[in-house]
Amino acid sequence: MSEPLQERIAHAMAELEATQAAVSRAQADLSQAAATVRSKDRVVEATVGSQGELTGLKFLDNKHQSMTGPQLAASVMEAVQQGRSQMAHRVMETFAPFTQPGPEGSVRRGLDIDWNSIFGSALSGEGRTGSGRPGRNRLRDEIAEDDESAG
Repeated sequence: MSEPLQERIAHAMAELEATQAAVSRAQADLSQAAATVRSKDRVVEATVGSQGELTGLKFLDNKHQSMTGPQLAASVMEAVQQGRSQMAHRVMETFAPFTQPGPEGSVRRGLDIDWNSIFGSALSGEGRTGSGRPGRNRLRDEIAEDDESAG
């Protein structure tokens, strides 16, 4: 027989409270997170926070002094984009468990999150900078390939 309604409600409330606590821990962990990356030419080092904000920028070994403005700008943009991409993926990985349905008997159905609308160019610019990690975005890559072959 199925469990009484009061027991199901109590179980659902306990599960909700546990999920809320886990989300709070994830948010607290991410509030302290940052990614520090260097441009391919090793001229620029950028540090990006969990919300994609630039929190640090260094010009390494005075190499930038021999660069033109557009070259330096490209190095800065590349490093910042790589950092934003890394942090976007870290946020996605941290919150991935909440996007999945709970175990058998769970009331948790999972969330449908549109990561592209949240992170925008941090994800879409990944191919331009060469910062993608192999195997991480296979589904997105396959979808992109399908879109390209259809057009």
